[in-house]
Parts: sequence; C-alpha cells; structure tokens
Amino acid sequence: MFQIGELAKRCGVTADTLRFYEKNTLIKPAGRSESGYRLYNENNQKQVTFILKAKDLGLSLEEIRELLEIKLEATEHSCAEVKAITSAKLVVIDEKIADLTRIRGALKKINDACCGHDNDDASHCSILAALE
Repeated sequence: MFQIGELAKRCGVTADTLRFYEKNTLIKPAGRSESGYRLYNENNQKQVTFILKAKDLGLSLEEIRELLEIKLEATEHSCAEVKAITSAKLVVIDEKIADLTRIRGALKKINDACCGHDNDDASHCSILAALE
C-alpha cells in the first residue's frame, strides 16, 4: 500500500489528477492509513494506467467509467457491450473527421485564392471578402 504521491509518481500524473479521478468515481482508494491518508495498491495503479490509455484514445470520462465498471464485473457483461462503446466513439470521430475535412477544404479554397502579397493592403483581401 502506498500514498497518493507514490501512485502519482508511478503513473506519471499529478496527485491532483488522481484526486480528480477519485472525485469522478474512476478510482477508489484501497484504504486509509491510521492517520487518514488515502492508501492505494497495485490494482489502483492498473486502473489509472487503464484510464490514461483510454484517455489517449479520446474516450470521455463517462465512457471510461462505463468500461471500468464492465472490467470490474467482466463476468456479468459481454464483449459486445464493450465494442458498442468503442463503436459509438468511432462514429463520433468519423463525424468530426468529416467536419474537419469540409472545413479544411473551404479554408484551403479561400486561402489559395488569396494573392498574399506583402505590398498590398488588406482592403482588397479576397479572404476577408469571402468571410463577409
């Protein structure tokens, strides 16, 4: 068992991050010391590692919470439930990519149409005109 600072060091995060995860019910201390300090164990470290990897994939706190709940009671859930969460996230990501692709195309079009000369003042700028 170790305190929050040691868990933070082991996981490469701050103690405040761990407190945030605890406040949002993503982790729960394994116990308390006689003086009231939170105590953590290897399972907590695995949970934090799980959370960090899930965050790297763009999963929200709620999605991570759902996955952790499923992981903790894995025999009571199916793999299909887990896949449904990641599949839904893929739909959201694909929509964002489509939006960003559309935005990029429009911005590139008005950017390419601009002469961009240093000697010309901006009163005749085609980008400003396109935005009006």
